[in-house]
Amino acid sequence: MTNTSASAWNTKPTGDAPEVSISLDMVRRGVVVVPVLVIICGVIWGADGAWSAAYATALVLGNFLLSAGIIAAGSRISYAALLSGVLFGYIFRLALIFFAVYIVRDAGWISLPAVGVCIIVTHLGLLIWELKYVALSLAYPGLKPTQP
Repeated sequence: MTNTSASAWNTKPTGDAPEVSISLDMVRRGVVVVPVLVIICGVIWGADGAWSAAYATALVLGNFLLSAGIIAAGSRISYAALLSGVLFGYIFRLALIFFAVYIVRDAGWISLPAVGVCIIVTHLGLLIWELKYVALSLAYPGLKPTQP
């Protein structure tokens, strides 16, 4: 008797990786939003707020790209690697953001409230904004197809 469930975890997913196109689309939208966030934080917290907003949005956009890269790399190996990459990649990326803020917490140009607000608002805002452009069907995984 063979164990088919164990061999299913060792198989490689087929098809393209929609998470890469979704993440690139979110980064493209994020680049449009960055100047607005920098100006708003600059008005509220001054020059330190503007620099902090730029730093925080760079962290968020890098986080989205890193997550897509981890998922795409895991999906080329096996389902087990994909699921491990999702779980441990999330923990790794969370730690990376923590340490990126931790190492600059005492810098003269940083405003921690601005960094915190920008990290939260940018993550949630871009994810919610992207929902409008994602096709939630098996026929078109990833971004919705463009209309002719």
